Amino acid sequence: MRLHFIVHEDFEAPGAYEIWGQNNNFKMTYSRVYLNEELPSTVEEIDFLIVMGGPQSPDTTIEACSHFNSLAEQAVIKKAIQANKVVLGICLGSQLIGEALGAKFEHSPEREIGKFPIMLTEYGFKNSLFSHLGKMTEVGHWHNDMPGLTSDAKIIAFSAGCPRQIVEYSKLVYDLQCHMELTPKVIELLIQHSAAELDQAHDYKFVNTREELRKHDYQEMNQNLFIFLDKLKDEYLKLN
Repeated sequence: MRLHFIVHEDFEAPGAYEIWGQNNNFKMTYSRVYLNEELPSTVEEIDFLIVMGGPQSPDTTIEACSHFNSLAEQAVIKKAIQANKVVLGICLGSQLIGEALGAKFEHSPEREIGKFPIMLTEYGFKNSLFSHLGKMTEVGHWHNDMPGLTSDAKIIAFSAGCPRQIVEYSKLVYDLQCHMELTPKVIELLIQHSAAELDQAHDYKFVNTREELRKHDYQEMNQNLFIFLDKLKDEYLKLN
C-alpha cells in the first residue's frame, strides 16, 4: 500500500496516519509544501492520498502564503478521485476535497479546539466503515471552518459545534474535519503555534486550555482511526 501525504505545515503533522503506515510497513511519500516540495505530478503510484490540515483556507492566495497553491492541490485531488484512489482530507484537506468537487467551504458555527464528542448520523452508524465508533465518540478538533457538501455527499458525523465532522463523498473519498490523528507530540506542536487562539480559550464554548489539551488521552481515537483505515484499505482493494 502506498500512502502520499500533502503536509501544509510542520505543526499539522500526519500523526496517527503516519503511525498506521509505519505499523503496516506501507510505502510513504510526502509533499511537504512548507518546504517547497512538489505536489505529485501523477497519482499512478499512490493508493491513499491524505491531505492534511493547516491554518490556510481554500481561498488563501499564493500572494498571502507562497507555499500554498489551493488550485494545484485541488487538481491533484481531482486526479486521485478520478483514478479511483482513496482520498482523505483532514481539516483544511477536507475543505480542499469539497472545493475540488465543486462544493464551497463554509465557516463552522463554532470554533473547536480540543477533545469533544462527535455523534454519528443514522447513515454513519449503519456504515460499516464507521460502525465501530458507536453512536458517539470523542475525537480531536482544531478548526474554524468546515467542508462544503455536494448534492450526493452524506454526513457521517457531526458535533455540537459543527454539523459536518465526517463527510462521505464516495466509497473511497472522505472528509474528516475532526482530528483523529492527534498524538501528544502533535498536540505540543499545535500548542506552540496557536498562542493567540489558546489565550482566548475561556471566551469559547469548545476550546480547551493548554493544560486540558495536554491531559487528554488520544490513544482511543487513534485506535478507532486505525480500524477505519484498515476497513477503508479493504474496501479499496475490493474496488480495485
